[in-house]
Amino acid sequence: MELDQYYLNELEQLAAKGNLRRLPQAIYKGKWVEKEGQCLLNLSSNDYLGLASDTRLREEFMETLSERDFLFSASSSRLLTGNFPVYAELEELLADLYQAEGALVLDSGYHMNVGILPAVTDAQTLILADKLVHASLIDGIRLSAARCIRYRHQDYGQLESLVEKYQAEYPRMVIVTESVFSMDGDVTDLLRLVALKRRYPQVMLYVDEAHAVGVRGANGLGVAEEQGCIADIDFLCGTFGKALASVGAFVICRKLLRDYLVNKMRTLIFTTALPPLNIAWTRFVVAHLPQWQERRKHLQHLAAWLREDILSKGYVCPSQSHIVPLTIGASERAIEQANALQRKGFYVLPVRPPTVPERTSRLRFSLTAAVTEEEVKRLMACITPKSSVV
Repeated sequence: MELDQYYLNELEQLAAKGNLRRLPQAIYKGKWVEKEGQCLLNLSSNDYLGLASDTRLREEFMETLSERDFLFSASSSRLLTGNFPVYAELEELLADLYQAEGALVLDSGYHMNVGILPAVTDAQTLILADKLVHASLIDGIRLSAARCIRYRHQDYGQLESLVEKYQAEYPRMVIVTESVFSMDGDVTDLLRLVALKRRYPQVMLYVDEAHAVGVRGANGLGVAEEQGCIADIDFLCGTFGKALASVGAFVICRKLLRDYLVNKMRTLIFTTALPPLNIAWTRFVVAHLPQWQERRKHLQHLAAWLREDILSKGYVCPSQSHIVPLTIGASERAIEQANALQRKGFYVLPVRPPTVPERTSRLRFSLTAAVTEEEVKRLMACITPKSSVV
């Protein structure tokens, strides 16, 4: 019991700050969540295109599913017996869509971000990472032997100064960023980073498009497609578990780098591959990705409408995407506001430290294409002006 006292104290401190987490209990029904007998509109989901609950799409997939791929387990890593033909088919499809030399499918976004950076860097590498990159990228940096400097969020001037300062000292530099940031919903100027890379031959770009794949670009390939710079990014990373309603992740890269990752990336080598059934579903969804432009336009319209309303009520809203934060400040007040919206029929959860910096606790509205204008209108009517939040 004395050993447990340390952990008990830590939990009590989290509770005192309003930052104690518990796994939510709810039943999910399409875009709705049933919680304690109440039906709530789900505004905390990453199902950005509304595909996860699209029963017609699911039925169409089941009609095309072959016996070959109807397997619930790969039973092995890809380097042993888990590299089923459907993996190659999905990777070829991705490479074709992105007009790239190679693509590599991985088990999860976390596996991707903690696996690539340690594999492709060493003590002679400098990683320059945006201050607000995802926790999985931070963990990947920590696992690497590289030196890392975190530049101020989207401060491209500081980033350029760092590259200039250290370019003679390090034969390799990797700039690490997200394209759509998951907490603020703001978008990176990838063309600015590409211009910087072109001036320094030892610079590589690592861009996590987890929250952009499916919802940005003419074909849903992400911000890199939207800004016309796919070919200039060394590691273009995305996930299937958000807008694409599946599981797993992928990296688009040169064939040389793909071959290198297959041989050096521990989170690929030492884990069981995803089941063929999941990969077949992912292949099916990816093949349809270009056709969902109307869903993308609808989502962008809803997001712009909500952002304008939040700004008009006195809040700072840096979002440029379908992720729209409502920054409250204190964790206790964020919890109160989330509970108030839940009572009014909206499943909104508070985001608190350490996910976000202290005193920036917020509600994060994750909009999806399944949400209607009328539902967003009702939400806006329930958002309290900042001057009234005490």
